[in-house]
Amino acid sequence: MTRAEAAILGSHSAVVGGHPCAVPRSSEPFRWCCCPCCHRRLQPCRIMVYFRPSWLSGSGLLLLCLVLGADQSHALECNLTDSSNATCLYAKWQMNFTVTYETTNKTYKTVNISDLSNVTYEGSTCGDEQNGPRIAVQFGSGFSWIVNFTKHAPDYFIDTISFSYNIHNHTTFPDAEHKGIITIDNHVALKVPLNDIFRCNSLITIEKNNVTQHIWNVLVQAFVQNGTVSTKEYLCDEDKHSTTVAPIIHTTVPSPTPTPTPKENPYVGNYSVRDGNSTCLLATMGLQLNITQDKVSSVININPNSTGVTGSCHPQTAQLRLNSSNIKYLDFVFAVKNENRFYLKEVNVSLNLANGSVFSIANNNLSYWDAPLGSSYMCHKEQTVSVSRTFQINTFELRVQPFNVMEGKYSTAEECSADSDLNFLIPVAVGVALGFLIIVVFISYMIGRRKSRTGYQSV
Repeated sequence: MTRAEAAILGSHSAVVGGHPCAVPRSSEPFRWCCCPCCHRRLQPCRIMVYFRPSWLSGSGLLLLCLVLGADQSHALECNLTDSSNATCLYAKWQMNFTVTYETTNKTYKTVNISDLSNVTYEGSTCGDEQNGPRIAVQFGSGFSWIVNFTKHAPDYFIDTISFSYNIHNHTTFPDAEHKGIITIDNHVALKVPLNDIFRCNSLITIEKNNVTQHIWNVLVQAFVQNGTVSTKEYLCDEDKHSTTVAPIIHTTVPSPTPTPTPKENPYVGNYSVRDGNSTCLLATMGLQLNITQDKVSSVININPNSTGVTGSCHPQTAQLRLNSSNIKYLDFVFAVKNENRFYLKEVNVSLNLANGSVFSIANNNLSYWDAPLGSSYMCHKEQTVSVSRTFQINTFELRVQPFNVMEGKYSTAEECSADSDLNFLIPVAVGVALGFLIIVVFISYMIGRRKSRTGYQSV
């Protein structure tokens, strides 16, 4: 902030993210905060709300907007303060959603909602004597997510979680049969000691009325005492017993955990997704799931003959969802990058294991199967997709085309590097064999010629 700006704002001012923000001189208990990325210089608010990616601790608001615009894996962080500038509620978490809806031709489509852009927090509050605290998040085109808290000393409750979406949005929900805003209320009633902060790194899945909410890396304290966030953690049951593992959100792919390989490779299946009367996604592959839970490894070969297929296609994203008797869902989400290539960006899975437990993992920061738009990606050799340290997918005879499918057929394929190496070795091997054969023939010829000379003696 320059001296001129300080003079204009007066002595009651602050700098947030490198941008000057004034505090009104009136006695009214309003605080003012900046939103530089929204091009709003000053904005009144009774509570200070900020959020930032968890790996950018201390980052300014301007940097936050750039990260959101780049469609990274979103970690939201919310800090509410009361009129005395004391923290009253703190929360940090990640989330995405899956919505299934009916179309006008009586079929069903499934869309993934993971782009939490244009986030606002209107309606978030620390609460008062009549109403408890509330986190209200608005994002995208007509989406909202609200969490209500209640207190019953010596505990507090994460009481209800509500998700609303506007199915009238034709971009997100093309050909939707029903219109208007739909709200899904979920009664959670999760009890937490009043002076503890709740932590759950594991994936929390909430399913109701064709909506699946994925929430993970949760850290929340609704009734902060004396303005200081507690360091004493109350873990969710999943983290206590390690029955599920937190999704990996690092930019580097973790090393696969060694798992036993079945004697037989999985059957290769052909999968497709339709958009109206035309095919919009094609996939051919044998799938083998490698799971490590409680230091016990298991391998599941997917049988395409008993596997259901759904999905959705959009200009920038496409989804293939598989399910079976023991697999609730296995999602492959593709995305467009640089307007001219596609890649596998996200894998979500939830399945029932043989021991009766549920295994769930989500990772929306992958980078596999990269190929130009208008072509397909192909790899005959076995490949491994590392979703997390405890979950990998082996693919066999893979070929996928999630965009620009013409007449229901694959376009020209871009081969994986493993296949390219194999194709390079074949002509080299043939050349070496031919060279060796020529040398053998030449040596045989020379030996035969020498013998023919020694067969005649002079008289």
